[in-house]
Amino acid sequence: MACMSRVWQLRQHDWACRLAGLSVRYYSTKTAPHIPGMEYQDAICTLNTLQTNVSALEQVRRERSHPQTQLQAMRGFLERANLTVEELDHLNIIHVTGTKGKGSTCAFTEQILRSYGFRTGFYSSPHLVQVRERIRINGQPIGKELFTKYFWQVYGRLDETKEAHGGTMPAYFRFLTILAFHVFLQEKVDLAVIEVGIGGEYDCTNIIRRPWVCGISSLGIDHTQILGDTIEKIAWQKGGIFKTGVPAFTVKQPEDAMAVLKDRAKERRCPLWVCPELENYQADCGPLRLGLAGQHQHSNASLALQLSHTWLQRRCRPDISFLSTCVETAGVPPATSFKPSPIMVKGLEDTEWPGRNQTVKHGAVTYFLDGAHTMRSMQACVHWFRETATQHERNASGPVARVLLFNATGERDSAAMLKLLVSCHFDFAVFCPNITEAISSCNADQQNFNVSVENMLTRCLDNERSWRLHNSKGTQLLIEDSLPLVPEKKMDTMVFPCILSALQWITQGMDPVLADPANRVLAVKPSVMAKAAPLRDAVEIHVLITGSLHLVGGVLKHLDPASAK
Repeated sequence: MACMSRVWQLRQHDWACRLAGLSVRYYSTKTAPHIPGMEYQDAICTLNTLQTNVSALEQVRRERSHPQTQLQAMRGFLERANLTVEELDHLNIIHVTGTKGKGSTCAFTEQILRSYGFRTGFYSSPHLVQVRERIRINGQPIGKELFTKYFWQVYGRLDETKEAHGGTMPAYFRFLTILAFHVFLQEKVDLAVIEVGIGGEYDCTNIIRRPWVCGISSLGIDHTQILGDTIEKIAWQKGGIFKTGVPAFTVKQPEDAMAVLKDRAKERRCPLWVCPELENYQADCGPLRLGLAGQHQHSNASLALQLSHTWLQRRCRPDISFLSTCVETAGVPPATSFKPSPIMVKGLEDTEWPGRNQTVKHGAVTYFLDGAHTMRSMQACVHWFRETATQHERNASGPVARVLLFNATGERDSAAMLKLLVSCHFDFAVFCPNITEAISSCNADQQNFNVSVENMLTRCLDNERSWRLHNSKGTQLLIEDSLPLVPEKKMDTMVFPCILSALQWITQGMDPVLADPANRVLAVKPSVMAKAAPLRDAVEIHVLITGSLHLVGGVLKHLDPASAK
């Protein structure tokens, strides 16, 4: 409500100026003037008005029927923002797509090149806590003041030209992509690591004409309504980022997907190589150590080594040509493993990427956070959690309670992912929507107007039923008063209306951060509190948070309140 109030105030300011005969074309100036109330939260609230709402879904569906129009529209928005595709050529871009691991690959790559002393830009999605995380300079989210300044510059230019273009404004992700390009150009970065949003061929980041190098991480089934329902169709979309003469690398892929990537590379006259195993890189220090946990990160790290190595070659030898190495062999040729420099070795080890195989310990509660939301990423998550949680349990001085906190969004197969999680042997499974807290002061950075609260809660109930089908224990709903669906047994399944209420119940006052008196404790039924006896009796509580990066972000906001300020 606070956001809508602020947007209303800004509109009133414009109307008042117009009625007084004053011009309000102030947005397009190089530095937007300080207008009372035009602060960071005002920018976020205005940004949120660009989220795809119900009334705009039909337009999105029409674009999906003619996807080639998306890049045409993106080019028009870019020009309206006083940017050109030619300017983007100067960003020395590394362009990365994939289904699983593209964000981690980008993080490794950015850290390596930053370790060499280059000024880096990094554009990724989604954000976990604050939208500024999507646009990073030298590894850090841009500051609120910088975000606010650049936001109004770009938004103003688009807003003042919309009447001449049928009232159109770019949707949320398109706008942030344009904003990222603008920030990187203004901040004069040496390079920009750009993570594709969805797919590749028709993704708005593919407005890029001349990246320095491209990468494709592990492919799988996701976003099927947009990209197609087979691995071949998805590979075709991902291969859309290939450019003539621009070197490209891929991790090992399923045979059918690799065949499509090879054809796409040949069609575009793009040299393509497949990355070697991480163990094939011989470093003086022995086996390479990674800052990101999980065996699946090895392929991402190998891809990052190839991307950064190729970028450095281009930097040192601007005249180097890759045209002669276009794919003509029966398969995709292997990339050469090389001896990583000490800077590369340290870059891999220093890489941080929150919300992916992340462990956070607060007192007696240990959180295992992983935003896995596809079948392959959930398999990797299960392997990581079982291995890591078991190591923690060996050091415990008494009983440990295992809790799953889960949510999934969109078209993803929640039931299939939950079936994989059964093998982790949780004592409780808790479900909640991606709503940080059930009060109106919710952080504007984490507001989502694409899905109604009713639909979110319905999805949670569906997830709870799916879990129950995989388990024989009882259930308890906290959305409404209801009787247990089976006779009295150990109740291992709960549904909560928001992330905060779920965390407060799971931790039972054992997390000193959540137990802070500043946090409002949401009341639950006494019978529900009674069910938490095994949690209170445990020496330690281990919580796996997975299924959605948005869920992970909402949890991190509560575990580290400073991150939302």
